[in-house]
Amino acid sequence: MDNTRTTFLASMIVIGFGVLWGFYWLPLRKIDALGLIGPWGTVSIMIVAVVCLLPWGWTGRKTLFSSHPMAIASLILGGCSLMFYSLGLLYGRVAIIVILFYLTPVWSTLIGRYLLGWPITWPRVAALLAGVTGLVLMLGADGEVPLPRGLGEWLGLASGFCWAVASIGIKVKSTAGTKESTFVFAVGALLGGLILSPALAPLPDAAKLTDPFAVVFWVVFTGALWWVVSIIGLLWATTKLEPARLGILLMSEVLVSVVSAAVIAKELFSVTELIGGTLVLLAGVLEFLPARRSRRLASHASATRDVHRQ
Repeated sequence: MDNTRTTFLASMIVIGFGVLWGFYWLPLRKIDALGLIGPWGTVSIMIVAVVCLLPWGWTGRKTLFSSHPMAIASLILGGCSLMFYSLGLLYGRVAIIVILFYLTPVWSTLIGRYLLGWPITWPRVAALLAGVTGLVLMLGADGEVPLPRGLGEWLGLASGFCWAVASIGIKVKSTAGTKESTFVFAVGALLGGLILSPALAPLPDAAKLTDPFAVVFWVVFTGALWWVVSIIGLLWATTKLEPARLGILLMSEVLVSVVSAAVIAKELFSVTELIGGTLVLLAGVLEFLPARRSRRLASHASATRDVHRQ
């Protein structure tokens, strides 16, 4: 497959799975409504994902065992971040949780600059300012102190921060393949859920499930589609696309989440929250500009050297 077709296919996969994740809150709340309450539904979903991915984890065990400990820890933390995200969607307003997760560029910029010594460019400064301003507007929309209100918003904020830390560790140290990495990712999410669940809700009573067969269907369907098929597809697409294109295409999740929550769950934004959310998304766009610009400069420098050699 030529590069143009590969790029197009990868782009369509990212958009498609971004749209799919925009509806992720629906099966989570459906399972909760059927009686598998709170975090236990998400834990059940992760058990399905781990079982489905176990053959690839076993096949790639040598690669995993030879991986840097930071890489494995980062993959596990990445899984935990999506577990926090899942629980945030249960306990908070969908649109707010999704946008809090997309604060990742703010945390990535701060961690890269102050812990790793990475250079900070003007576009990254602009992304940082836009993200922080958007966060303050969103959380202080009612004239209150701009802090997360409720468990869901705290989990949404934690999910974005943990994903920023995890993604840097994966970028710097990970050498494992897509499928075995996805397995460790799912294991991390399951571990995070098992640690949090007892503190959030009692063990579910099987006798109180309104429709056990429907519960099993939704748990297996969600685990297989969202956590196995989509994540493998997205991880494949990341190897084929520029980070800028990938990040912007993934914002299809935000649009679908906001619209679907407004139409189906009647969760509406105030004007202030809308402005804040827009600034957070702008921060995401600005985050990708330095990488794209540096690649253009590198390409131009390479071409200049070739001309001089001739």
